[in-house]
Amino acid sequence: MLYPIKFYPIFKEKVWGGTKLKSVLNKNIKSEKTGESWEISGVKNNLSIVSNGRLEGIDIQELIETYKSDVVGKKTYSKFGNVFPLLIKFIDAKDDLSVQVHPDNIYAKLKHNENGKNEMWYVVDADKGSDMIVGINNNLTKKEYLQYVKENNIKDILNFEKIKCGDAFDIPAGRIHAIMKGTLLAEIQQNSDLTYRIFDWNRKGLDGEYRELHTEHAAEVVNLNKKDNYFIKYIKDTGNAEKLISNIYFTVNIIQFDNSLKRGFEKLDSFIIYMCVKGSLKIKYGTSEISLQKGETILIPAIIKQIELKPHEKTELLEIYIK
Repeated sequence: MLYPIKFYPIFKEKVWGGTKLKSVLNKNIKSEKTGESWEISGVKNNLSIVSNGRLEGIDIQELIETYKSDVVGKKTYSKFGNVFPLLIKFIDAKDDLSVQVHPDNIYAKLKHNENGKNEMWYVVDADKGSDMIVGINNNLTKKEYLQYVKENNIKDILNFEKIKCGDAFDIPAGRIHAIMKGTLLAEIQQNSDLTYRIFDWNRKGLDGEYRELHTEHAAEVVNLNKKDNYFIKYIKDTGNAEKLISNIYFTVNIIQFDNSLKRGFEKLDSFIIYMCVKGSLKIKYGTSEISLQKGETILIPAIIKQIELKPHEKTELLEIYIK
């Protein structure tokens, strides 16, 4: 029988990476430049490997090939086959990431035969005074946008938001964005590693070379309409699952609680992912239990329909599934 599954994180060295994945999320990292921890990935050449139980050592594609809809749900398996449809990350930005934008499915398929990328962020930790680039600060024509890019003045049109722990943002395809220094966040996204860099702060990468910019592709997909409010609004500290975002790609809830909570998924045809962003707990399934600590991520297979979340202290979880 299937059980809640953990995976070995896949660490990514980045020119902007730091040490918060270790110091805040307790990851076993020695590098001073680790920018990303891919918690669950079905991305080609970056397949997550099971780290617990009798299935330890097999990758996520093998897992789905063997157990099919029992892992991901009938509709998800019918649509995606043996490919896991999401990419789940923690990101540590010691320095600013590039200003970038992602294509939607239509453009990504046409130009690269890949998935587009819609994603969302949840801020786990932020240095005092940290901010984030989300969207633009004025409506623009494409001609105006390209002039700012050409003159290296892209910063003038960007929307900067002061952030704190617990802030959340929707980053749909087409929305300009950049994670800024001092930020540790959870990122939930489509299974895609496709990014168009617009501006990279005139710096060199880890190899000593300037990283490639994707000006033409970015101009084709960027949304040049200003939005009034880029924050995801939600009710905090309810002791229940509160919705952050729900779209055709993923649903993400936040659970902030300090008492046991039963979760039933009889009407849900999907896997469940829990990312522990604060505290610790045990997850009871059937007559068994498994521990989950801050910084850990776990996959609850679709075949498991009843669990109990038993926190040891004030705990926060991101709950992720496909509706």
